[in-house]
Amino acid sequence: MSLLAVSAVEAAADAGRFDAVIDVRSPAEFAEDHLPGAVNWPVLDDEQRRVVGTLFKQTSALQARKLGAALVARNIADHLDRWMADKPREWRPLVYCWRGGQRSGSLAWFLDQIGFRAAQLQGGYKAFRALVRTDLQALPQRLSYRVLCGRTGCGKTRLLHALAAQGAQTLDLEGLAGHRGSVLGALPGSPQPSQKRFDTLCWQALRAFDPARPVFVEGESRKIGQLRVPEALIAQLREHGHCIRVELDDAARLQLLLHDYGHFAADAEGFCRLLGALVEVRGRDTVVAWQVLARNGRWAEVFAALMQQHYDPLYARSFGSSYRLLPQATVLALADAESGSLQLAARSLLG
Repeated sequence: MSLLAVSAVEAAADAGRFDAVIDVRSPAEFAEDHLPGAVNWPVLDDEQRRVVGTLFKQTSALQARKLGAALVARNIADHLDRWMADKPREWRPLVYCWRGGQRSGSLAWFLDQIGFRAAQLQGGYKAFRALVRTDLQALPQRLSYRVLCGRTGCGKTRLLHALAAQGAQTLDLEGLAGHRGSVLGALPGSPQPSQKRFDTLCWQALRAFDPARPVFVEGESRKIGQLRVPEALIAQLREHGHCIRVELDDAARLQLLLHDYGHFAADAEGFCRLLGALVEVRGRDTVVAWQVLARNGRWAEVFAALMQQHYDPLYARSFGSSYRLLPQATVLALADAESGSLQLAARSLLG
């Protein structure tokens, strides 16, 4: 049999024809980013890849290839022993590595020799990454957006989830980024994905939307934590997104913030370290006063102060000038941020 070569465009357009997408790169490469739905069968693990690369540079290509071939053969044998027992003859995998070269070619050859119709991704992950970057320039312009705007703590994220539960098309950028988007927004025990991974997740979401229906999304800054929102997407949201200004009274906003950031009660020092980033914009005396409140467990007071002295002025300054259609926004006043009110508000937006 001859190996079937598939381009990144073909793989993205018709991924469903493959029963598995197998990434043979090292675990670290896979963790940084990978094709949607891919599984990792590394033919060289991280340490083996380092050793072979060092041997290639410092000794000779021949010695590196000898060692690499032996390691690859053993690792492929392990994968075949572990994963092949239940695979029927009709099983069709797509295999890829960094550039569609020897690593993916080795596994694809073994699978082909067994009798499976294995395909190899032309250009490997590098070609897929190029496709993602190109598509992220064009995909945002195919869609119309309903942008949920509003001050911190007004329930935008909860409303977005309520809209998703009602069947709306939603783009949860903070969920994809693993961050709430503020200086305190890191999720405990959950690091953000890499920039490449975030790009791929955005690309995957945008491709799945129906252009005939609106996409609901929160208004965001250009960065969510350490990650950059794709430039064409943020430009489309800011220039053409129909804005919905979500309003919630200050008492309810405070309760929502105390709930969402309640994990800081067990880590006051961590909270204070994060507040240190605000010294430049709010002044040392103000930040120190907030830190004193936190260390004394006066969480309602510190979050009320943050709302009034930091978040609300920041929102007024940044969003007022960034989202062109915000002055014409539809106003949506929430009675509270509880499930019943959010479901009712979601139905009203969809109705």
